Amino acid sequence: MRDDYVHGYSKEEANRLLDQANTLANLMHEDTKYPAGSKVLEAGCGVGAQTIMLAKNSPKAQITSIDISEDSIKHAKDLIDKNGFLNVEFQTADLFNLPFEDESFDHIFVCFVLEHLQDPVAALKHLKRVLKKDGSITVIEGDHGSCYFYPESKEAIKAWECLIECQKSFDCNPMIGREVYPLLQNSGFKNIKVQPKIVYVDSSKPDLVEGFNKKTIIAMVEGVKDQSLDLGLMDSESWSKGINDLYKTTESDGVFFYNFFKGVATK
Repeated sequence: MRDDYVHGYSKEEANRLLDQANTLANLMHEDTKYPAGSKVLEAGCGVGAQTIMLAKNSPKAQITSIDISEDSIKHAKDLIDKNGFLNVEFQTADLFNLPFEDESFDHIFVCFVLEHLQDPVAALKHLKRVLKKDGSITVIEGDHGSCYFYPESKEAIKAWECLIECQKSFDCNPMIGREVYPLLQNSGFKNIKVQPKIVYVDSSKPDLVEGFNKKTIIAMVEGVKDQSLDLGLMDSESWSKGINDLYKTTESDGVFFYNFFKGVATK
């Protein structure tokens, strides 16, 4: 079990990731489709939240999904098997020591992974090695600095900032979304195109209120409670108020805004 993943490997975190993927499926993956017979590498598949979207959108592609966590791989495999997909194989592997020959894959997919790495450029260069010439890479990342909400309080803002500080304490980058273009550029990729993927939520969108505000965003903040208190970022009373105030964004007059970034490039 690795201890450098800010959100941990709990059952609750696995459920959060699945809720997030389901809620944002159309926004993130509508244009991610790979042709029949193509070989696709999903780097850092985690519990399979994105894997199931890839398998569904590209049923005739050959997908290899890797992760460094054996427990996550088991969870992902069970999920894929449960849903009856036959076009995915799983392998425990280190992104910085890929067990594949040069130019093994036609396409590479990386989603919500680079933010957790201390050297994302090095990771992208390792991935570039196993990508065929003119093959594509897709990178999706969030940007915690793009979060705005109403109503807000100093405690709610501080609770959100705790998420950012906890991730930074692992020498990782919670604001990496805005860096997708330069990261791909500095890794030697070409034909880079980056698009913002905006999530705007108000009470007229109840599915997003439930799936994004409650089950994705607030659940993510709640997940760093112990770390935040241990680091002395907030006291228990202020933390509780901050979380309660974040839930006010899910009420009739609440509003939430967040920005993801999706980059596609070629080798």
